[in-house]
Amino acid sequence: MKIAVAGKGGIGKTTTAAGICRVLADRGEEVLAVDADSNNCLGYALGMDSRLVEAVQPVSEMTELLRERAGVSASGAVYSLTPEVADLIDEYSLREKSLRLMVMGSIVQGGAGCACPENATLKAILRELVDLPVHIIVDMEAGLEHLGRGTAMALDTLLIVTDATAPALRTVRRMIGLAHDIHFEDLRYVGNRVRSEEDAERIRAELHDIREVRMISEYQDLAQDDVFAGEDGACLREEIEEIVEVLE
Repeated sequence: MKIAVAGKGGIGKTTTAAGICRVLADRGEEVLAVDADSNNCLGYALGMDSRLVEAVQPVSEMTELLRERAGVSASGAVYSLTPEVADLIDEYSLREKSLRLMVMGSIVQGGAGCACPENATLKAILRELVDLPVHIIVDMEAGLEHLGRGTAMALDTLLIVTDATAPALRTVRRMIGLAHDIHFEDLRYVGNRVRSEEDAERIRAELHDIREVRMISEYQDLAQDDVFAGEDGACLREEIEEIVEVLE
């Protein structure tokens, strides 16, 4: 299973990604959870030791390392599109039993210089991950930028999380358009925070051209540091287990 989980910010994208990782890891299956969101909250949602998660430096912040691996020339104009990155995966990841976390973060362009060499290295890491004999679940940056850069292309499935609100559904429509532009074929969605059949039908009507995986109920009391904690977390686990069954 090689999945990129995407969606508008604050829509439940990270919760869904973490839930999928936990269901697979709790079976004893090897899972690599990749946090490619600049907010870097996936490790906490997975229920990992917060002190260890806080100590993990996002790879995207290691600017000199990324540029070095990309082989940036003195002028900065020439760099490799296929840098060697295999050793970075082991060196900069956190493991708990069969679950491993790698915090990629994201490159933010601002001020002077071009982020292209750094992005080339991040893309190379994703390409390297795809070949590993484990489940890969990537919590993508909220919004559309990752699709514009094509960083999700190395994965098999784009799983888009949305609720029934107009802003979320507009974002999804733009994501679908960009995904088609880069020839991403396996597009699916999860409807989240569904409070009524009207919510579900609104989502289905708007996203009729891609595959539905499941609708998830709205939960008010999910823990921030462990998606399956508490009574609501236990109910969410049951719904995520059904999502995993469909994705398999």
